[in-house]
Order: sequence, then structure tokens, then C-alpha cells
Amino acid sequence: MASIRREIEVDREPGAVWSALRDWSSLHELASGFVVGCERQGDARVVTFASGAVLHEQILGCDEQQRRLAWTITDGPYTHHNGGAEVLPTADGRARFVWTTDLLPDALAEPTASAMEQGLAAIKRTLERAPR
Repeated sequence: MASIRREIEVDREPGAVWSALRDWSSLHELASGFVVGCERQGDARVVTFASGAVLHEQILGCDEQQRRLAWTITDGPYTHHNGGAEVLPTADGRARFVWTTDLLPDALAEPTASAMEQGLAAIKRTLERAPR
């Protein structure tokens, strides 16, 4: 099983970044330009990406104390997919956004890692442009 971890520092206070992440039905606003649509369906969401891909994600948990959101993709090219994102404080008071994914088949690791990097860049751009 491939395991991918990507992270990026965001020039925002961790609470503000967590507030945006925990609103999991607004992913299209958090990752603007990377995600173009997000429709909530109970405790799941249908995510439409700028690439045209549409994936169904089941939300597994939203941990307020750990500032961590976990989900699984229930369709698409994966036979297994678990994702998680968390917000950690940096020493200087900014936020570190950490995104991890475990997936099968292993052949999808490279394109998934590339997509995660694009998504993190969009998240950073969106959050740092937002009014303080």
C-alpha cells in the first residue's frame, strides 16, 4: 500500500486554518481552483475537481481537539483510499497543513501525490488571500 504525506506552511493562525478545513462541505472554497464543486450528502461529499474527476468521499471523523479531518474515497480508480488532513501550529504561530493518504493500487501513488501538491498550493493560496 502506498502512503503519501505532504505538508505546507500557511501564513495564518492555526485556528483560522482549522475553521476552513473542518467545514468539509465547503472544500471547493478552501481549495479554490483545484476543487470546483462540493456537494454534501449526509456524512459524505461529492467532490468535483478542476481536472473533471468526480469522487465520492465518506467522512470518517472530524476531531476538534487534534484539528484533524479523515475521509475515504468510495469510488473512482482506488481499490482502497484513506485520507486525512490536520492543522498543526508552527513555532512562530503559523499553521502547518498536513495531508496524508494511504491508497491502493500502488500505481496511483505518483499521480495522487502530484494532485495533493496541487491541492496544497491551492489551499495555501486561498487561505493567505483571505481577509484577516
